[in-house]
Amino acid sequence: MGAMGDRNSPGRRTSPAPSPPSAAPKSQSPAASPPAEEAETSTAPAGILPAEYWIQQGLEESHNDNDSTFEDTVSSTASLSESILQYRTLHGRTYHSDKVTDNQYWTPNDEKQKESMDIIHHMIMLVLDGRLFRAPLRDDIQKVIDVGTGTGMWAIDFADQFPTADVTGTDISPIQPSWVPPNLRFEIDDATKEWTYPANTFDFIHSRYMFGSIGDWAGFYREAYRCCKPGGWVESFEPSAVMESDDGSLYERSPMDQWGKVFVEAGRKLGRPFDVPQQDLQRKGMEEAGFVNVDIWDFKCPLSGWPKDRKLNEIGMYSQLAIEQDIEGYVLFMWGQVMGWSSEQIGVYIAHFRRQLRDYNVHAYVRMRSVFAQKPYTDAR
Repeated sequence: MGAMGDRNSPGRRTSPAPSPPSAAPKSQSPAASPPAEEAETSTAPAGILPAEYWIQQGLEESHNDNDSTFEDTVSSTASLSESILQYRTLHGRTYHSDKVTDNQYWTPNDEKQKESMDIIHHMIMLVLDGRLFRAPLRDDIQKVIDVGTGTGMWAIDFADQFPTADVTGTDISPIQPSWVPPNLRFEIDDATKEWTYPANTFDFIHSRYMFGSIGDWAGFYREAYRCCKPGGWVESFEPSAVMESDDGSLYERSPMDQWGKVFVEAGRKLGRPFDVPQQDLQRKGMEEAGFVNVDIWDFKCPLSGWPKDRKLNEIGMYSQLAIEQDIEGYVLFMWGQVMGWSSEQIGVYIAHFRRQLRDYNVHAYVRMRSVFAQKPYTDAR
């Protein structure tokens, strides 16, 4: 699969991408059969099937234990889960306090969601070949901030790697561990509002997976620019919620096709986009704020273990595990509160989605984009 965007753009590099097999699959599971056209109604936005469609579709018999693809999936994800999620406990669904931010943040902050976030951290480390960042940082870097730190895994790893750096992780929920490196502290802060730090504070400003959380990306990077030291760096790693395939195996009107379309529409209603790479919001925001030396790196992240390439297969397995760990947590708020789906409609859709996700005849991926840039040495605003 080719690169996204203009291959001749300066500073743009393209990752190895999963490639579909040369021959089409001989057979497809029931989950890969296109739905009937007559189920669509005029009440849903263009391209989005109405919520009741999924209840009208009978959920056929699930894969049995003799299905080698499904069996391999269950075995592999169980092994990955045991290695990463040991010593975790599961609690009920909770969300962020409205005393810190508005009540429109879309994922829970409970144990189940935290486990999914930790798996995503491991997956991103695989995507970046074990690196925490791509920017050309100095070994003697002093002040660093991880905006939207989540469970704090990135900040902890960075503080361990740079023990002389002063590292801060911010989030709207205090869900980080208490045992952390001595050069790391966590603070409660809402990055969508005016930042509380003085100008020219940080040598490196890092953020990732802020999609669906930020309405004003230009404003976000204006604050980052103000708080960045001259010569300092900002780096952003963002996925898209839009699921795609390059060989047509992810067809329109399928559960995984609808995933991205519903998220994009819900994000439009909320004013917080879920297709950040497609809109090029990172680069645009950084350049508008005044950052220079912008570098863009694109990657097509497989959503299951379908790639034959060993590295991409492992990335896909962790991606699938992260999604399956908390599918409900990812869709409940946006689909229920924003799009108006009932709990029954959401539950039935999830069953359809999970079955298609486990079908390795579907060569699905999401776009991911890493962008870093520098504040000019001459600007001490």
